[in-house]
Amino acid sequence: MELGLLPLVLLLISSVHSAHTEERPKPKVTIKPAQHVFRGETVTLRCEIYDEGVTSWSYNWYKEGSDFEFNYQPELTIRSVTESDAGKYTCEGSETEGSRRTQESDAVTLTVSERPKPKVTIKPAHHVFRGEKVTLRCDIYDEGVTSWRYSWYKEGRFRFVSKLQEHTIMSVTESDAGKYTCEGSETEGSCRTQESDAVTLTVSDPRAVLSVSPQNWLTEGDPVTLICEVHSYSTGWMFRWFTLTVSPDQYDLLSDSSRGAGGNYTVSSVALNHTGVYVCRAEREKSVYKTQFSNTQLLWVTGVSPPVSLIVSPSRSQHFTSVSLSLSCEEQSNSTGWRVKRYTDGGRLEDCSLRGGSTFTFSSIVPSDTGVYWCESESGEKHHPVNITVHSGVILESPVHPVTEGDHLILRCLYQNTTPANLRADFYKDGSLIQNQTTEMNITTVSKSHEGFYYCKHPTRGESPKSWISVRGVSNEHCLFHSESQISVLNILSSVLAACSYLLVTVMLVFKSCRMRVTFSKEEETSV
Repeated sequence: MELGLLPLVLLLISSVHSAHTEERPKPKVTIKPAQHVFRGETVTLRCEIYDEGVTSWSYNWYKEGSDFEFNYQPELTIRSVTESDAGKYTCEGSETEGSRRTQESDAVTLTVSERPKPKVTIKPAHHVFRGEKVTLRCDIYDEGVTSWRYSWYKEGRFRFVSKLQEHTIMSVTESDAGKYTCEGSETEGSCRTQESDAVTLTVSDPRAVLSVSPQNWLTEGDPVTLICEVHSYSTGWMFRWFTLTVSPDQYDLLSDSSRGAGGNYTVSSVALNHTGVYVCRAEREKSVYKTQFSNTQLLWVTGVSPPVSLIVSPSRSQHFTSVSLSLSCEEQSNSTGWRVKRYTDGGRLEDCSLRGGSTFTFSSIVPSDTGVYWCESESGEKHHPVNITVHSGVILESPVHPVTEGDHLILRCLYQNTTPANLRADFYKDGSLIQNQTTEMNITTVSKSHEGFYYCKHPTRGESPKSWISVRGVSNEHCLFHSESQISVLNILSSVLAACSYLLVTVMLVFKSCRMRVTFSKEEETSV
């Protein structure tokens, strides 16, 4: 070959080599489901080579420029990735049945991070009351995803999926209480979050509890306080006070209900019209929550000189079952316009006028007839409340109405269908034994200290219910009667003494006159 042709040959070889080099394909790496994945997910990297002339390639994978894996498949799958799998990946192909090789692909970065953990918050608070509005919110902090679907769980069980970040319960009930969690899934992808930590929603329905101090049985002029409490939740309440009407579940708000704003409704001096059935209700100051109505408390006020009397026949406060009982309202002038009312232990307020007006008769009483009975006028005046107890077995024979100081009181233990009737029993006052093994208990002179709850107990027959014995002071009328009686006696004694004095003077004058006559006669005889 001539020297002049050598440069031309070299140039041709170089051109052919350059052309061959430029024709080498360059693979492309793709990552599914995404370049940014969370720990634990499955990731697939695919090496794509576009060359029509070669149908079979072997693939070599590199991570951060170093050999990572060589296989015959165009896909590299990493199951349950961790942070150590993150990095820059490239691939290169070599012809399976030839010597051609591809270029090395551009690097693709795989990012692995901890799956985000949502956080659930509850407004207005984790502990709410029945009927309040509650909002649960699921917050997911992740910059890589902009749109989520939210799955809600209660007690580990799936509830629903929502595109809304907040779930609102307009009026919660006890059934809504429990542990809530949420989870997010990418709206336009396969990314899922962890499940959030559980937050507990507590729904309470506390009940107002009503009590009376010092007692339910009162006399005109006594003080009394109704106490409304919400146990376990002592602050943040306002209170309302009501009286129960004859209609079922009907309550009238007291006109001076504000007197009980602090939880106590106090009457410094009760009157007859304070007799009635009372309930209370508590309300939250900063929400719409109201408790249910409390238990009922009956106040019964006895008048000093009531215009009407409630006559009970037989006249005692405790009665055996299956016997007859009659109650009637009797006024000095007449009994029209008065009716018997009662409030049973079962919580029923009944107008007995439907059963006979001013007289209420049982043909056969039962335990559910136990309650408080009184006389009420058409204008709403209430008088002479009495506590009637119906019991089988053993009862205490005690007075229906309050006893007066100075009276003689006898208590007996009575037995149903028992012969002899005068068995010996123990008698108790306010839970303390005061007399044992006797047929009856005598209090010869009643005083205020004898007021209290009494019952009797037989060793084999059982014990009676408790009866409250109220003691009232001697009325002014009674005192006036005694004073007038004492004055009358003194007047009689004075008259008698005055008469005796007159007779004594008369006798003395007569006696003296007689002596003078005798003396005068003797003097005449001597002179003669």
